[in-house]
Amino acid sequence: MFTGLIETMGRVAAWTPQGEGARLTLAVAWGKDTQEPVIGDSVAVNGCCLTVVEVGAAPLVQVLGFDLSHETLARTAFTRLKPGDLVNCERAMRLGDRLGGHLVSGHVDGVAQLTGLVAREGAWDLTYAVSPAVEPELVVKGSVALDGVSLTINDLLPGSLQVTIIPHTAAHTQLLTGGTGKWVHIETDLLAKHVRRLLQFSAPAA
Repeated sequence: MFTGLIETMGRVAAWTPQGEGARLTLAVAWGKDTQEPVIGDSVAVNGCCLTVVEVGAAPLVQVLGFDLSHETLARTAFTRLKPGDLVNCERAMRLGDRLGGHLVSGHVDGVAQLTGLVAREGAWDLTYAVSPAVEPELVVKGSVALDGVSLTINDLLPGSLQVTIIPHTAAHTQLLTGGTGKWVHIETDLLAKHVRRLLQFSAPAA
């Protein structure tokens, strides 16, 4: 489980096909007081929960390897990554940690595409095209995770959502890199998922 508060950004060091999946290797610089992940730990990479399977070291950074299954590749935008790209990283939270964002499972629902970016004084409005499959789980002033970043939905239109980010978020995530057309991972709110499922089963038969 994660909070949607990004701890650091990693840089793609390598992308290696493995059968129907792939090995993703990142170079990550954690804070000096941060306990670095070890093999078997969970890390949210662009909001997708991945298991550390390889740990190495380079000057001032930790090198982490993750295996991506065919299922992960089918539901994410990881196949679009290339060496040098930045990714958002967050270690799994501990039970009892302060929850500053919202509960993020790291189980990505799909992808969304940045279609609009408007710079305002001290903020940026971002508009994303979303799949009809996730629209029922989106609520104005509700939470959504985009590339692992906990954000509040400002507005909803058919097929799209809008969020606003502040300079701190812009500086500590990669949301503004790539410009319009960029694909990000989207995870809707856990509570919305369960409410939707319960309503499906409680609806009277036609």
